[in-house]
Amino acid sequence: MELTDIWFLLIALLWTGYFVLEGFDFGVGMLLPLVGRTEADRRVAINTVGPVWDGNEVWLLVAGGATFAAFPEWYATLFSGFYIPLLLILVALIVRGVAFEFRGKIDSDRWRRNWDIALFAGSVVPALLWGVAFANIVAGVPLDADHEFTGTLFTLLNPYALLGGLATLLLFALHGAGFLALKTRGDVRMRARGLAHGIGLATVVVGGAFLVWTFLAHGAAWTIIPVLVAALALVGTVLMTHRMREGWAFLLTATAIVAVTVTLFGSLYPDVLPSSTDPANSLNTTNAASTPYTLSIMTWVAVVFTPIVVAYQAWTFWVFRRRIGTADIPVATGLPARIPTP
Repeated sequence: MELTDIWFLLIALLWTGYFVLEGFDFGVGMLLPLVGRTEADRRVAINTVGPVWDGNEVWLLVAGGATFAAFPEWYATLFSGFYIPLLLILVALIVRGVAFEFRGKIDSDRWRRNWDIALFAGSVVPALLWGVAFANIVAGVPLDADHEFTGTLFTLLNPYALLGGLATLLLFALHGAGFLALKTRGDVRMRARGLAHGIGLATVVVGGAFLVWTFLAHGAAWTIIPVLVAALALVGTVLMTHRMREGWAFLLTATAIVAVTVTLFGSLYPDVLPSSTDPANSLNTTNAASTPYTLSIMTWVAVVFTPIVVAYQAWTFWVFRRRIGTADIPVATGLPARIPTP
């Protein structure tokens, strides 16, 4: 296996980790208006992701940096051609991060309500546009002989890409509902569980349609395996939610996200950005890659630091593994927050 293939797989792994971990963050933000009827409920929902959301975004930074270093031609064409959608994602992520940090700075219902709206919007926009972006990457975009994007914003808003955006939006919302049901107690848990059942049914329909379209139009023969895994995982999520098995439901949504990401990258390989105008203009793992020396150095860096990052993040999730409820929120009791003991 060539180093270019190894780095394609590593980048796919980084995006998989990002979608699994940041996916439930997006879901919590999207569902905040529905599960949070009171300020205490909203604090409960936000506190489930409070210790981990910024660490989850590290996967995006590393995926972008790895793409820039390993496949600079891919990075240059992608970020110039997809400039507006990626800018909207960046702005949304910034607004979302500021909302997490600022909503509690002033004791004002209006202040918190405005930041909750920002948190909702900052979760919906990336959840939708990541699906649109990756659907276009798999389907291909118009590229000229110099690998320059020759389309417009409306080129990216095609039916297949919009279906992909809706699929990721619902999938992340389902993932977030499962996470809330797993990590909370009381009313928030019950509302999240009820939402998970309805969202799960919609995700099975929309996500199934997107996966079938992807396989029939762009998939390799072997990608039928992750397509079936994703479909079974989504159906299993609905069943486990109905049976109130939150742990299994969350594990199955994570499995579905992994399977969908494998389907997308498997359908893309060996291209990294196909050309819809002329296949000869497509970018692939060979013509978009850095030099072998650069890839060799990057490989050693990845071997040393990746296990450290994964171990640290796993430790973070272990420390904050307990459920929380309104009794743990100072505003609900008038007392200092009670930190659940391991």
